[in-house]
Amino acid sequence: MTPETAQTILDQGFAPWIKALSPVISEISATKTVMTIPITPDIKRIGDIVCGQALTALADTAMVFACFGHLDAPEPVGTVTLDTQFLRPANGDSIRCEAEVTRAGKSMLFTRCTLIAEPSGKPVAMATATFAR
Repeated sequence: MTPETAQTILDQGFAPWIKALSPVISEISATKTVMTIPITPDIKRIGDIVCGQALTALADTAMVFACFGHLDAPEPVGTVTLDTQFLRPANGDSIRCEAEVTRAGKSMLFTRCTLIAEPSGKPVAMATATFAR
């Protein structure tokens, strides 16, 4: 699957509020997916930092695409568990999420990701999720 194909799937098949984050898929493969969102006033909270809800939505979406990349197809998956650890306040120009599948079974996929503030390159959150196939 190419980043362009993945972007089309996101643009045509995901909820409007996810698309409102303006996610861009720059890399997708069997081993890694990279998705970025711009930091806009719409996702900032008091203190001028990115709200946790936006970070968690990005993490979940990127890990779904990590599943698609691993499977080389947009197979339906459903989030079973999602755990986000916030490391530091997120600010800057954008948030880059690097996601991967850590284990894939017949009925479950296990994933993890790191969310990184740009341009500083500092990790701001990590997440893990389990998806049902």
